[in-house]
Amino acid sequence: MKSAAILGIKFYRVALSPFVFTSCRYQPTCSHYAEEAFHKHGFFKGVRLTVERLARCNPFGGRGFDPVP
Repeated sequence: MKSAAILGIKFYRVALSPFVFTSCRYQPTCSHYAEEAFHKHGFFKGVRLTVERLARCNPFGGRGFDPVP
């Protein structure tokens, strides 16, 4: 499941992200953060960390450097 999730993230980055006219408020970008979260923590914790990050990534959220724990 982990490799399927990472493949989905890479597909998003290559095929869909160029058409989204927003930029990520954080470094690393949300898709890079998600990929690293899956690599470091596995599927289930990677999903949780990614969802939490996406919830923070909004106009009223934070910004700046936000590494994967």
